[in-house]
Amino acid sequence: MKERLDAALAAMGLDLPGACREQLLAYLDLLRKWNKTYNLTAIHEPERMLTHHLLDSLAVLPYIGAERLLDVGAGAGLPGIPLAIARPGLAVTLIDASHKKVAFMHQAAIELGLDNVKAVHGRVEQLPAAPFPQIISRAFSDLSDFVRLTRPLLAEGGEWLAMKGLFPNEELAQLKGARLKRDIELAVPGLDANRHLIVLEAA
Repeated sequence: MKERLDAALAAMGLDLPGACREQLLAYLDLLRKWNKTYNLTAIHEPERMLTHHLLDSLAVLPYIGAERLLDVGAGAGLPGIPLAIARPGLAVTLIDASHKKVAFMHQAAIELGLDNVKAVHGRVEQLPAAPFPQIISRAFSDLSDFVRLTRPLLAEGGEWLAMKGLFPNEELAQLKGARLKRDIELAVPGLDANRHLIVLEAA
């Protein structure tokens, strides 16, 4: 698995220290173990977890430019935990409504020594207002809901980062209160699927 990770990171142009790579693999191992009991994700094979979860999350790393990041509907900590591992100076807040998923994220942060990760159980609209320069989601199905629910949490001049498969033409056409700032096509080694990072700004 280490060789596959090293090759993929090289292909993505990501030069991460050896300690970061070890943490990434340790996170993947934790996810695999917990998944057997708690069914955190629909993917169970370690090889597919590497491509579909870990590498997919790391593909957005070059576009994380802020010091604080909110990951909404983080699930098992994706993309927030891999991003926090790869960038130790990044303070990541993870929020999810599932108690078992938050319990996993909290445990992962403890076991991996991630002092820059905070896992919160609850709904995003209940989160105390503390403006984030970047808000990301990999799980929100609709851009309008993503923007509406998190608008009070976005800092002045901040941006939303929505990880999508196909380019969301219809969702963007119906979007209110935000506009498309940038569309980035993501290349994920071993993942034969369309991946887009939709960057939005307040309208």
